[in-house]
Amino acid sequence: MNTKSFLLSGILGAIVYFLLGWLFYGVLFTELHASESCMWMIALSCLFMALLISLIYNRWASITTFSTGFKAGFAIGFLYTLSMNFFMYSSKGIDTDFFILLAIETISLAIVGGVVGYANGLFGKKS
Repeated sequence: MNTKSFLLSGILGAIVYFLLGWLFYGVLFTELHASESCMWMIALSCLFMALLISLIYNRWASITTFSTGFKAGFAIGFLYTLSMNFFMYSSKGIDTDFFILLAIETISLAIVGGVVGYANGLFGKKS
């Protein structure tokens, strides 16, 4: 595994994930989450999710393009979000937010996956 590519693509992915979260939850769908969120915890969450994707792409999948990263990110995002939404809604039942959150997170992680894949190709090149 290329450590430089892993770290740089993970950090870049975290920045993109954080900005997408701001766009979706801070601008477009403000009613979905409380406004008093702890920003440093959100940033850490974005970092660790992007590092997980970067680890998978670098270590096992060798994904180095945006399109392949986008497709893998879509699959990972869809399955991860289904898992988390079913867990979160286990105590209150499924409502329309379930599907909105599923769409938002799947699209976000697909884009992050594409960015991480592209960054792996960019930073993984031998000089």
